[in-house]
Amino acid sequence: MYTLYIANRNYSSWSLRPWLLMRELGIPFEEQFRVFAEGSNREAFRAFSPSGTVPCLVDGARTVWDSLAIVEYLAERHPDVWPADPDARAWARSAAAEMHAGFGALRGTCPMNCGIRVRLGAQSTALAQDLARIDELWQEGLGRFGGPFLGGARFSAVDAFYAPVAFRVQTYGLPLSETAQAYVQRLLALAGMTAWYEAALREPWREAAHEVEAALAGTPVADLRAPPG
Repeated sequence: MYTLYIANRNYSSWSLRPWLLMRELGIPFEEQFRVFAEGSNREAFRAFSPSGTVPCLVDGARTVWDSLAIVEYLAERHPDVWPADPDARAWARSAAAEMHAGFGALRGTCPMNCGIRVRLGAQSTALAQDLARIDELWQEGLGRFGGPFLGGARFSAVDAFYAPVAFRVQTYGLPLSETAQAYVQRLLALAGMTAWYEAALREPWREAAHEVEAALAGTPVADLRAPPG
């Protein structure tokens, strides 16, 4: 059985991607959870991940790190990781790679923090451009391949890559089109997303850098998490 190393659900957008994909596709795995400590976690995480980061997948003697590499490794072994239609699959891979490598303004301004709500401050031009591009991508995928997911009728890896954006939309009230907002609600309603979110709210850990980054986005208006432990 696969072993998947992840970190705090409240913060770790990268961990969410393969975790959600495997959960939604029914790919069995054992979860290994590690808490973000203050400062660098690189050396501690190097005990299981060559890069010192999460997520990391272990399959027997093989170790696969980085969320995109994990997804491609799984795609070689399991059906439905990517859309079956060649056009949808090519588009989905491109859209996932764009998410993996880009959208720096969104990541920097609105870090994932599932359990809080923040009234977004003034948008930078770069953030507005990122949101416009995400909206454009989502509308293209849903319209071109028929929905209700980005690559067609079935949830696939491209949806998993954009799942952290759904939590960001919920946290910061990010402005998107009606079509994109409906897709956000579709993602949030998935069984795996609901399980991740509920577990994130139960986490007692706080990591100062993540908390400061989220607060800088605007005005905190609610904290739905369990009290810090």
